Amino acid sequence: MKKSYEMDMCSGPLLGKILVYAIPLMLSGILQLLFNAADVIVVGRFAGHESLAAVGSTSALINLLINVFIGLSIGANVLVAQYFGAGKEKEVQDTVHTAITISLICGLALVFLGIFAAGPLLKIMGTPDDVLEKAILYMRVYFTGMPVLMLYNFGAAILRAVGDTKRPLYFLIAAGVVNVILNLGFVILLHMGVAGVALATVLSQCISAVLVCRCLMKSDSAYRLDLSRLGVRWRTLKRIAQIGLPAGFQGAVFSVSNVLIQSSINAFDSVAMAGSTASANLEGFVYNAMNAVHQTNLSFTSQNLGGGKFERINRILLLCLGVVTVVGVVMGGGFVLLGPQLLRIYSSDPEVIRFGMVRLTIICGMYFICGWMDVLVGSLRGLGSSVIPMFVSLAGACGLRIVWIFTVFQWHHSLNVLYLSYPVTWVVTAAAHLICFMMIRRKFPAR
Repeated sequence: MKKSYEMDMCSGPLLGKILVYAIPLMLSGILQLLFNAADVIVVGRFAGHESLAAVGSTSALINLLINVFIGLSIGANVLVAQYFGAGKEKEVQDTVHTAITISLICGLALVFLGIFAAGPLLKIMGTPDDVLEKAILYMRVYFTGMPVLMLYNFGAAILRAVGDTKRPLYFLIAAGVVNVILNLGFVILLHMGVAGVALATVLSQCISAVLVCRCLMKSDSAYRLDLSRLGVRWRTLKRIAQIGLPAGFQGAVFSVSNVLIQSSINAFDSVAMAGSTASANLEGFVYNAMNAVHQTNLSFTSQNLGGGKFERINRILLLCLGVVTVVGVVMGGGFVLLGPQLLRIYSSDPEVIRFGMVRLTIICGMYFICGWMDVLVGSLRGLGSSVIPMFVSLAGACGLRIVWIFTVFQWHHSLNVLYLSYPVTWVVTAAAHLICFMMIRRKFPAR
């Protein structure tokens, strides 16, 4: 009997299914982060702290450039989940083929955007001269892999929509092993520096993209991919965009504030930048684990909305808030306690470790609040509301953080004060999202 990777999210006990869905997704997110962590560790150990700072200084900018496009994959996830929950096979097919086509178009657009915009944007961010050239090189090589990165993200979003989080994990394991091997070969043996780690990431992403496409093409379910049917269904694209573009813009809004924070960090020195880079990589493990709960909530809410199981929506939110709190407190607190040892993986320089602990203590200790914020956004998007959380994030996460940078940070010019902008804006934004959820939930029947 052929093993089914699909999940019925509209019936049966919720907690067990949420954990079965979320745990592979957590592992996938953590493994995906290891792509960048492998880059950072290898360059930090074998190419010096300038190369480490160069790779780290590009992260916020890369996220800014790709988040709008990644947001469209969220729209595809919500739409496939709703149609799958409602049993509408033709609509599932139209969404799958439109989404895959759009992923390739977006990827090609990003190749040109990243290559030509890397230099001017990094200069605007105030990237130091001893880091600038390497940062530009890293970004240009990295962005040549955008088509396969988009293809994987959209394909994985389709699989998640029908409850399959295991196979994307298997694909990332295969790609992750290749990435580490290529990193070591390109940097240590061939002395390619930042270009080597970027190229290793691109080649490993090719593997995960090919595997996810093969998986969709081999499927005998409604979400099967047929290359001859690739094309844009404009009505479907409109619905994907209605959910995905606000979600992508929201991600870009967060990235704008992170770019400003990175620019503020750049005003110190390359050692402070290296410490921040190492800490940010560690934080990423916690964030990706919590973000898996956000994606779980998104898919479960979308399927139950499509299936008309309105009475399960509130319970899905409460369970996901509980799970994300446990994940954030345990992982965030553990990373703070083990911070010096973990940061030493990235650099043996005591000053880099000291600067890294400043950031790690403030951000990781309160990271569970960021988890609340994201889970609430998952409920709102799952209910089909993507514009409202976008505006809330625009005002709370971005606007308030920018105000903090130009007021509080200017009065008390220290990294501690700069990093405090994160937990402060998380609290405000999460509270606003909760109010929005209660208002929008009333539009749907209780049962």
